[in-house]
Amino acid sequence: MLPNLFKGFVNLFYPNACAACGNDLVRGEEALCLICLYKLPRTRFWNEPNNAVAQTFWGRVTIENACAYFFFSKGSSYQQLLHKLKYDGHKSIGVALGKQLGAVLAQSELYSHIDYVVPVPLHPRKLRIRGYNQAEVIAQGVCEAYNAKLLTNVLVRTEFTQTQTRKTREERARNVAQAFAVSAPAKLSQKHILLIDDVITTGATLEACANKLLTAADCKVSLAALAYAAG
Repeated sequence: MLPNLFKGFVNLFYPNACAACGNDLVRGEEALCLICLYKLPRTRFWNEPNNAVAQTFWGRVTIENACAYFFFSKGSSYQQLLHKLKYDGHKSIGVALGKQLGAVLAQSELYSHIDYVVPVPLHPRKLRIRGYNQAEVIAQGVCEAYNAKLLTNVLVRTEFTQTQTRKTREERARNVAQAFAVSAPAKLSQKHILLIDDVITTGATLEACANKLLTAADCKVSLAALAYAAG
């Protein structure tokens, strides 16, 4: 009884609010209220092998499948959602939406044989600054809803690169081309890896990660992100 009273008192000053619209969440809602979750512009690309996200990587890297959970556009309420996840410490957003992503992937024939879920890593210096890796918390959520093991120590970031914001596709690709390494290639041999990131824009970061994994290990790679910045 007392813990519930204390929680109610705290919520008067620090309400558990929807990360998209700001309305208070009710019991059973996580990160997003049911209305915003219903309105989430889902891509449904996880059932389409030749979708727009997959085509982004054609001719650049050999992957099995690629998708994103929802469409992202600047100025939308979901831009604020992703900003809170990446910069404001709202890890619960990544876990909650990661579970949503994992649930649909678990029902897809294209993603039915994943062995390991691997998040795009942060450089240790960036990790110290931010306090956590947003791709990793998304991957944690994916694994809660999906029968695959999370691996966070096989793909590492070796270079502290400049931010990708405002860079062209070519500049982004050059910026991260040699930024990653695989620490335990034998562990990935003959495995199907699902690489996880928060947002796909040009795909340069995921391309660099996938190329490094495929060079270092005899494996297959699929890609998934929460959001796809179309257009």
